[in-house]
Amino acid sequence: MKTKNLAGAHGVPTMDWDAVRTRLEAGFDQGPGSQEGEPGRYSTWVTTVGPDGRPHMNAVGAIWLDDHFYLVTGPGTRRGRNLAHDPSCAIALSVREFDLVVEGRAVRVLGDELEHVAARYREIGWPAEVVGTGEGLEAPFMAQSAGPAPWHVHRVDATSAHAVECVEPGRATRWTF
Repeated sequence: MKTKNLAGAHGVPTMDWDAVRTRLEAGFDQGPGSQEGEPGRYSTWVTTVGPDGRPHMNAVGAIWLDDHFYLVTGPGTRRGRNLAHDPSCAIALSVREFDLVVEGRAVRVLGDELEHVAARYREIGWPAEVVGTGEGLEAPFMAQSAGPAPWHVHRVDATSAHAVECVEPGRATRWTF
């Protein structure tokens, strides 16, 4: 991993990727009023690339598990169609300690890995179940914009990340994996 100090001109050291990972592993509940700070919840945002090259960004119920972000999408949604066309994407998250963007490639999750991800979603309160031959998820509820089940799950294999610290000492760092 290559680390670059984006705030070196301010005399502060780089952030530690292991500390960022530890904070993500602690969780970021996305339910309204579930965390301190404004707006009382944490949202993850995903940016995908359409066939015409234009970016598309929207909120998504992503989780951090086993050193990766995972996201769920309906295959017929714009996000799902974009990922099928071009797996390049970025996930963004703001927590109390830092703002983070992870860039990478989305890989569709199937089989045992899908079971593992579904179990994690159930642990945090979304009753997702694997359907069919392990190709998608269904649940009694989902975001209104997700389209009909089964929903696809993608793992984001990071190529780079950058974070800006929102607490002292106010560091900013970029990592290339």
